[in-house]
Order: sequence, then structure tokens, then C-alpha cells
Amino acid sequence: MNLSLLGTLLLFSGLTLGLAAPLVSRLSLDAAEKLLATVTLSLTGVFLVAWLVYTTGLPSKILWTLPVLALGGVIFSGPGFGAMWRNAEVRELGIGQVLVTLSCLGWLALVGSYSGGGWAADWFEHWERTRFFAERWPQDTLFLGRYPLTARPPLANVIAAAFLQLTRVEFVHYQVISTLLGSLVFLPAALLARRFGGRIAVAVLTVLLLVNPAFVQNATFAWTKLPAALFTLAAVYFFLRSQDGEAPRAAPVIFAATLAAGLLAHYSTGPYALLLGVAWIALGWDRRGDRVWLRSTAIAAGVGFLIIALWLGWSLAVYGTKGTLLSNSSITALGVQTESPLTKIALNLRDTFVPHFLRPLDQTLIAQSSPWGRWRDVFFQSYQLNLFLLFGSTAWLVILRELRRAGRETGARWVRFWGIFIAGAVVVGVAVHGNRDHWGLAHICLQPLLLLGISFLAARWSTLALPWKITVAIGVALDLAAGIVLHFWVQNHPANAVGIYNDSASMNFAAKLQHRVLFLNDVLTPPAALVLALVLALLIIAVARARAAMSRSA
Repeated sequence: MNLSLLGTLLLFSGLTLGLAAPLVSRLSLDAAEKLLATVTLSLTGVFLVAWLVYTTGLPSKILWTLPVLALGGVIFSGPGFGAMWRNAEVRELGIGQVLVTLSCLGWLALVGSYSGGGWAADWFEHWERTRFFAERWPQDTLFLGRYPLTARPPLANVIAAAFLQLTRVEFVHYQVISTLLGSLVFLPAALLARRFGGRIAVAVLTVLLLVNPAFVQNATFAWTKLPAALFTLAAVYFFLRSQDGEAPRAAPVIFAATLAAGLLAHYSTGPYALLLGVAWIALGWDRRGDRVWLRSTAIAAGVGFLIIALWLGWSLAVYGTKGTLLSNSSITALGVQTESPLTKIALNLRDTFVPHFLRPLDQTLIAQSSPWGRWRDVFFQSYQLNLFLLFGSTAWLVILRELRRAGRETGARWVRFWGIFIAGAVVVGVAVHGNRDHWGLAHICLQPLLLLGISFLAARWSTLALPWKITVAIGVALDLAAGIVLHFWVQNHPANAVGIYNDSASMNFAAKLQHRVLFLNDVLTPPAALVLALVLALLIIAVARARAAMSRSA
């Protein structure tokens, strides 16, 4: 089993780095951009091939062409692939990605059963959805006994199913693949940090992600929000790159392709697609008579439409208009609302801005007899559901300060863009949620915003005065202890879940036992102290690299 997990790691690395290599090596991008484009387009390619195999009924053995194509891609792109990895910035990105991924896998190895606030059943639903594609379940399957296939977009599940069909269709492999996919969000975040603040920002970002509870908690939970954020942030990067004076011709197409892939990974990409689409037209309005801009826009829009149409067209043909367009939970929830839509949005915004511990709130959701579980849930609900604490207990203060300072240093055009983009992402990201949620909604659509904020903080780190760095460091110590170590300590003791932790934790543990699901923790059975020592060692290495980078730039 351990060898098969190692095979999964090698297969995942090979496909994400090799499949799109021949195409990307010919594009006029810098080396770091080629790495990001290779990873995102390779994953999109895995989806396209696997989707073709599934929808046409071709035998799954055809998926073995993927590793063959990836190997051929590395060989065929030869000098270009080697030159990319000889680039110092790419090596820095690669090391940062390895540190982030290994740390996430380390924390994952401690999870005996999922728990945390009201997070229940989602992991099992996405496991069912992945098996739906891997094992070709009946098309009228209801996941968790209630949701049709069309309630969620398929990309992340199809990609995971493809990897499972090449290894083993077992939950432990799915769990690892989900974390690998989620951890890749480091790459676009790192390129955004580099764009905002230079190479030093990449090393700082590595540290900040390793100690951010919202990121680590999401990267180790088997669902599709971080894979969607991976494509969304890549789209943001290539959108910005497209606005540069000498933008690469491929940037608009990659922007559209990754944005479409994000929409097919999770509908939380929707608000960003809307905002970036409007911004593309607004920023390019003065060029509307330019044939080059019109042609580039048309090609990019066509590529994005074709990717989305692969899912939408098939779904319309199989499930019809109603089944395709009206089955998402945000849509179905509209019919059972007791308050007006505007009231619901206003209240959800308030509860996303104001932490739960600063307002009256029914605490039944996290009621339990375990004091450790209670404190874990108090912090978990704070880090996941509050817009400010999403960035860290003190990091949000520094980010707000630096945004104000950056506004004085930036041209009015980009101040307007970022102001509208950030405010729009918050308002639209909360507004699209169909249900009233008294705890807050930062975790649904605002994860790309979280990663943008952390990237921005990393970019501004070298200009921060010492008191502000100390402020972040104090918060980081609390975040690491209360938001990460405590969280995984509780998840590492699932035998006590039933009747001791909250009802959601009990539900997850009962589902694991009922369906005989093996987690990575069950397969490896690692000593918790050893895993903790290893992930802390990775953090120390990341801190040392960041300090070395700052010393070189001084």
C-alpha cells in the first residue's frame, strides 16, 4: 500500500509537469510563468482526456495514454523543459511547493477522522462523486442520498478519478490526491507575490502559508474549493499579465482557460469570473477598435466557452435544462427562504465581518463535552468563517494597513481595479450563497481572496517596520498553536468522537466506520510526535530560507 501511495505521488508529479510541457515550452513566457502554465494546463488536459473517456464510454485503459503522453512531453520539449528547471526562480518555486505539499501531507497523516465546526459529509460526497466517474455509476445517482450529479461541477472529481483509475480506487489515494491538488495553489499565489514584491516574496509566502490555519485546514479536507482557487488565482495572474505593456500573446488564452477550469472545479469561481470579465472589457475599452485586442479577446473567450461547453452541453443532453441549471444548492435554497434576498445578504455579510464570539449566537453546532474539542471549534469557526481572521489573527491588521499604503503608491487605474475587485469578491461571494448562515461565509467563495491577501503580505514583508513584523509573528504563534496543532490533535483522536465532540464530528466518524473507509492515518499509523516534529522541521527550513533570501536582498 505504501508503495502504491508513492506511485500516486510520482504519477501526479509526472502528469502535472509533463503533459502540457511541449505546448508551454513554445510560449513566450518567462520560466516561472511556464511552470504555472504547465501545471494548470496539464491538469486541464487530464480533465479533457478523462472526460472524453467517460462521456464516450471508451475503456478506462485509454487513460494510460496520459503518463505516456507526459513522458513524451518531457522528452519532446527537451531543452526547453531543462532550461525551465535551471532557472533560479523556478527552483525557488519548486522548493517552496515541495515544502508546502510535504507539510500538508504531514498534517493529513494525523487525521484519523475529519472534524471541525459544521464540516460534515462533504468529504464523503466528493468521494462518491469521484467514484461515480471512476466506476461509472448510474447517471441518476443521488450523492449523500439527495444531490444529483449536476449540483456540483465535475472537474476536480474527474481529475481525481483519472488518477485513481491509474493507481487504486481507494479513499486513501483520493485523500492524498485531494491534498496534492489543493497544495498546488501555492504556485499561482507565489507568482502573484513575486509580481507584487519580487523574488524574496516567494520564500516569505512559503512560511505564511505553512502557518495559516484556513489554508492548512482546507488543504487537508477532501473537497474541491482549493483546486478551484488554484485555477482562479492562475486566471488572476494571467489576467494581470495580459494588461502589461508587452504582454505575451498566450496570456489571454491561458487566463480564459484557467478561469473556465476554475468554474468547472467549484462554482465559487463564479464571482471572480464575473469581476474579471467586466474588468477585461473596462480596462480594454479604449482598445475596442484595435483588431489585435478584439482577436485576442475573441480567441480567449472561445477557448473558455469550449471548455465549459464540454460539461454544460453533456449535462443539458443528459439531465435537461432544469436538471442542469436548477440543481445547485444555492439555487434550491432560494425557494425556502423566509426573509427577503437583500436582508439575507446583508445579514450574511454582517456575520462574515463580525466574529462569532463578538455577537449573540446559538452555539448548538459546536456543543460538546470535550473542552479541547470546544476550543478547537471556537478557533476553527473563527479562522474559517470570518473575513478578517481568515488571514490570521493579526495578519489582517497588517494587510489592511499595507493596502492603504499601497493605494498611495499605485496609479488611480489600479486602485480602482483592486478596490472594486476586492469589494466585489466579498459582496458577490457572500451574496451568491443561497442559505442564511449565522456563523459567516468566508470559507465558501473567499479562499482565492485569502490567498491573494497572503501573497500581498508576503510581497510587502521586506518593507514592513519591525513592530509590524512582530505583530504578525505574535499572531502566527497563536495561529499555529490554536488553529493548526490543536485542530489536528483533535482529528488525531477520532475514537473519542462519538458523544464527546460535536455532532458533525460524530457524523463523520460514524460514516467512516459504516463505510469502512481507510484514511492515510490508518494506513501509515505514524506516531503523532514524529509527524509533528517533521512538519515543524519543514517550517524551520522555510523560515531559514526566507531569512536567507532577505539577507541576500539587504
